[in-house]
Amino acid sequence: MATSLTVNGQTHDVDLPDDVPLLWVLRDALNLTGTKYGCGVASCGACTVQIDGEAVRSCQVALADVWGEVTTIEGLGTPDTLHRLQQAWIDHQVAQCGYCQSGQIMQAASLLAENPAPSDDDIDAAMSGNICRCGTYPRIRAAIKSVTEGA
Repeated sequence: MATSLTVNGQTHDVDLPDDVPLLWVLRDALNLTGTKYGCGVASCGACTVQIDGEAVRSCQVALADVWGEVTTIEGLGTPDTLHRLQQAWIDHQVAQCGYCQSGQIMQAASLLAENPAPSDDDIDAAMSGNICRCGTYPRIRAAIKSVTEGA
Protein backbone atom coordinates (compact mmCIF):
# COMPACT_ATOMS: atom_id res chain seq x y z
CA MET A 1 0.00 0.00 0.00
CA ALA A 2 1.37 3.42 -0.95
CA THR A 3 2.16 6.06 1.63
CA SER A 4 1.52 9.70 0.78
CA LEU A 5 3.91 12.38 1.98
CA THR A 6 4.57 15.99 1.12
CA VAL A 7 8.16 16.87 0.34
CA ASN A 8 9.22 20.38 -0.68
CA GLY A 9 5.60 21.34 -1.34
CA GLN A 10 4.81 18.37 -3.59
CA THR A 11 2.77 15.34 -2.63
CA HIS A 12 4.29 11.96 -3.43
CA ASP A 13 2.88 8.46 -3.14
CA VAL A 14 5.60 5.95 -2.37
CA ASP A 15 5.10 2.20 -2.28
CA LEU A 16 7.68 1.24 0.33
CA PRO A 17 7.57 -0.59 3.67
CA ASP A 18 6.58 1.58 6.65
CA ASP A 19 9.92 0.99 8.37
CA VAL A 20 12.11 2.35 5.55
CA PRO A 21 14.06 5.37 6.86
CA LEU A 22 13.00 8.71 5.42
CA LEU A 23 16.58 9.20 4.20
CA TRP A 24 16.23 6.33 1.73
CA VAL A 25 12.74 7.43 0.68
CA LEU A 26 14.17 10.83 -0.22
CA ARG A 27 17.32 9.58 -1.93
CA ASP A 28 16.16 6.38 -3.62
CA ALA A 29 12.44 6.81 -4.25
CA LEU A 30 12.28 10.58 -4.83
CA ASN A 31 15.82 11.12 -6.20
CA LEU A 32 16.48 14.00 -3.79
CA THR A 33 20.16 13.31 -3.24
CA GLY A 34 21.08 16.54 -1.45
CA THR A 35 20.33 14.79 1.84
CA LYS A 36 23.40 12.71 2.63
CA TYR A 37 23.97 9.42 4.41
CA GLY A 38 26.61 9.91 7.06
CA CYS A 39 26.54 7.53 9.99
CA GLY A 40 23.08 5.95 10.01
CA VAL A 41 22.68 6.41 13.78
CA ALA A 42 21.74 10.13 14.02
CA SER A 43 25.17 11.12 15.36
CA CYS A 44 26.58 13.23 12.53
CA GLY A 45 23.72 15.34 11.15
CA ALA A 46 24.55 14.86 7.45
CA CYS A 47 21.00 13.58 6.84
CA THR A 48 19.25 16.49 8.57
CA VAL A 49 15.98 17.59 6.99
CA GLN A 50 12.99 19.41 8.44
CA ILE A 51 9.58 18.00 9.23
CA ASP A 52 7.13 20.82 9.87
CA GLY A 53 10.12 23.11 10.39
CA GLU A 54 11.79 20.89 12.98
CA ALA A 55 15.30 19.65 12.23
CA VAL A 56 15.36 15.84 12.31
CA ARG A 57 17.81 13.13 11.35
CA SER A 58 16.15 11.43 8.39
CA CYS A 59 18.15 8.23 8.92
CA GLN A 60 16.17 7.60 12.11
CA VAL A 61 12.63 8.57 11.03
CA ALA A 62 10.65 5.71 9.54
CA LEU A 63 8.36 6.45 6.62
CA ALA A 64 5.30 5.60 8.75
CA ASP A 65 6.43 8.08 11.43
CA VAL A 66 6.66 11.17 9.20
CA TRP A 67 4.23 13.55 10.90
CA GLY A 68 4.15 16.53 8.54
CA GLU A 69 5.63 18.27 5.52
CA VAL A 70 9.25 17.43 4.79
CA THR A 71 11.69 20.07 3.58
CA THR A 72 15.05 19.06 2.15
CA ILE A 73 17.96 21.19 0.98
CA GLU A 74 16.43 21.11 -2.51
CA GLY A 75 13.27 22.76 -1.16
CA LEU A 76 14.91 25.41 0.99
CA GLY A 77 15.41 27.91 -1.81
CA THR A 78 14.00 28.02 -5.31
CA PRO A 79 15.68 27.12 -8.59
CA ASP A 80 16.12 30.84 -9.26
CA THR A 81 16.78 32.17 -5.76
CA LEU A 82 19.00 30.72 -3.07
CA HIS A 83 17.81 30.73 0.52
CA ARG A 84 19.62 33.41 2.52
CA LEU A 85 21.58 30.71 4.38
CA GLN A 86 22.67 29.08 1.14
CA GLN A 87 23.93 32.45 -0.06
CA ALA A 88 25.68 33.07 3.28
CA TRP A 89 27.41 29.69 2.94
CA ILE A 90 28.77 30.81 -0.43
CA ASP A 91 29.69 34.30 0.80
CA HIS A 92 31.62 32.88 3.77
CA GLN A 93 33.15 30.02 1.77
CA VAL A 94 31.91 27.55 4.37
CA ALA A 95 32.11 24.34 2.37
CA GLN A 96 35.35 22.51 1.87
CA CYS A 97 34.45 18.94 0.97
CA GLY A 98 30.78 19.93 1.24
CA TYR A 99 29.45 16.55 2.32
CA CYS A 100 27.87 17.70 5.59
CA GLN A 101 26.73 21.08 4.38
CA SER A 102 23.14 20.30 3.42
CA GLY A 103 22.55 18.96 6.93
CA GLN A 104 24.33 21.96 8.43
CA ILE A 105 22.18 24.40 6.46
CA MET A 106 18.94 22.59 7.32
CA GLN A 107 19.87 22.63 11.02
CA ALA A 108 20.75 26.34 10.82
CA ALA A 109 17.45 27.13 9.06
CA SER A 110 15.56 25.41 11.85
CA LEU A 111 17.53 27.37 14.44
CA LEU A 112 16.78 30.70 12.75
CA ALA A 113 13.08 29.86 12.45
CA GLU A 114 12.98 29.38 16.23
CA ASN A 115 15.46 32.11 17.18
CA PRO A 116 16.01 34.82 14.55
CA ALA A 117 18.78 36.47 16.60
CA PRO A 118 20.83 33.67 18.19
CA SER A 119 23.93 34.35 20.23
CA ASP A 120 27.18 32.52 19.49
CA ASP A 121 26.33 30.14 22.34
CA ASP A 122 22.85 29.52 20.85
CA ILE A 123 24.42 28.76 17.47
CA ASP A 124 27.03 26.46 18.98
CA ALA A 125 24.39 24.57 20.98
CA ALA A 126 22.00 24.18 18.03
CA MET A 127 24.75 23.13 15.62
CA SER A 128 26.66 20.87 18.03
CA GLY A 129 25.07 17.68 16.70
CA ASN A 130 26.18 18.37 13.13
CA ILE A 131 29.71 17.20 12.51
CA CYS A 132 32.02 18.76 9.91
CA ARG A 133 35.13 16.68 9.32
CA CYS A 134 36.77 19.65 7.61
CA GLY A 135 36.34 21.79 10.74
CA THR A 136 34.59 24.79 9.17
CA TYR A 137 32.73 25.60 12.40
CA PRO A 138 33.95 29.23 12.63
CA ARG A 139 32.75 29.84 9.06
CA ILE A 140 29.43 28.15 9.80
CA ARG A 141 28.89 30.44 12.80
CA ALA A 142 29.93 33.49 10.75
CA ALA A 143 27.52 32.58 7.96
CA ILE A 144 24.64 32.16 10.39
CA LYS A 145 25.51 35.44 12.15
CA SER A 146 25.63 37.28 8.82
CA VAL A 147 22.07 36.19 8.10
CA THR A 148 20.87 37.38 11.51
CA GLU A 149 22.59 40.74 11.10
CA GLY A 150 20.71 41.34 7.87
CA ALA A 151 17.34 40.43 9.42
